[in-house]
Amino acid sequence: MKGAKYSLLCFYVQCLKVKGWSVFQELRIAEPRTLPLVLSRAEVQSVLAAVQEPRFRACLRLMYHCGLRVGEAVSLRIHDIHGRENPPRLHIRDAKGGKDRYVPIAAPMIEELRQWWRTHRNRTFLFPCPDCGRSKGALALRQVLQHSAAPMSTSSVQLAYRLARVAGGVNPASTTHTLRHSYATHLLEEGVSVRQSASTSAMSLWTPRPATRI
Repeated sequence: MKGAKYSLLCFYVQCLKVKGWSVFQELRIAEPRTLPLVLSRAEVQSVLAAVQEPRFRACLRLMYHCGLRVGEAVSLRIHDIHGRENPPRLHIRDAKGGKDRYVPIAAPMIEELRQWWRTHRNRTFLFPCPDCGRSKGALALRQVLQHSAAPMSTSSVQLAYRLARVAGGVNPASTTHTLRHSYATHLLEEGVSVRQSASTSAMSLWTPRPATRI
């Protein structure tokens, strides 16, 4: 419909030079609104259980636990994790629209992130890129991650999700962003307002098991 509107606008105003018509300014095209795809809790568990690589498992579990976008998750820096505050929370910087925000996080998830961080101990990034910071010669993955100067890419997390989606038999139309929609929907099912993100019930919606250490 938008294409038809602007095609007619161009034809009558630009080509035929019609003046004084306000119909095109008054015409409003209703945007189609479709419900986002949402996974059940069992489907979320299935896809997360199918993730084999520890860094992707930790990242995807965090995304569902806190309702993060993939870019927000991979960009997390160590000092953005306020695990000793009460309640603990994450500082999400420069998110969509250039806005900062805080999101709640449960203590078990904090511990899982600590276990993951201990496998690489990068001073800056929670999820460092394994392909950055390589020097000549063979280095152990831990050393590569420790000295990495950039976070891992969003595309690598998306690929890991697609592989886990197939392995877990989850809806093939789902994406990493589906975890965010599922998080919000499951909060609502628990009777928690998504605007009340600092509530205790929001943090205890999903308590993850500790990640396997490398």
